[in-house]
Amino acid sequence: MEEIEHFPLLQILELGSNRLRVMENLQNLTSLQELWLGRNRIRAINLCGLKCIKKLSLQSNRLTSMTGLEECVALEELYLSHNGIAKMEGLSTLVNLRLLDVSANKLTEINDIHKLERLEDLWLNDNQITSLEGIEEAVAGFREKLTTIYLERNLCAKSPNYIATLKQIFPNVEQIDSEVFA
Repeated sequence: MEEIEHFPLLQILELGSNRLRVMENLQNLTSLQELWLGRNRIRAINLCGLKCIKKLSLQSNRLTSMTGLEECVALEELYLSHNGIAKMEGLSTLVNLRLLDVSANKLTEINDIHKLERLEDLWLNDNQITSLEGIEEAVAGFREKLTTIYLERNLCAKSPNYIATLKQIFPNVEQIDSEVFA
């Protein structure tokens, strides 16, 4: 990412499908609100100290870790689908997060999200989550707020009373996977 430091007032940056391998030279983009870096070859999150980002997309990269997001306290939407992430981590400080997309990764459990009290949308489909056990504790901070959850194509979605269990955990849920409730 060269020559972008000359645009300190830039608010949206879209550099998807550019074969980028590293996140760099972002430190002068202090007004940046949205950063779209999907379909690149990025292996690690490095926001170069930017704390005001509200939307971040790193879909379809080569990430294996979520670390590097801890200081992004203004973040409202985070898209990390289609990577190789095996553990949910570095999320507890993202208290303004409304949407979290970690679908199509290698997750086996749901954790580090109990403090995300504003979370409305949680996309966990196409992972390796085997059971709904422990989900109620993991989502304790936002279970009343959540309106959409995707868990389809995980083993836990085949468990008996899957929909009923999620409706009980999330009393205001409007959508579970592709099923919308009135």
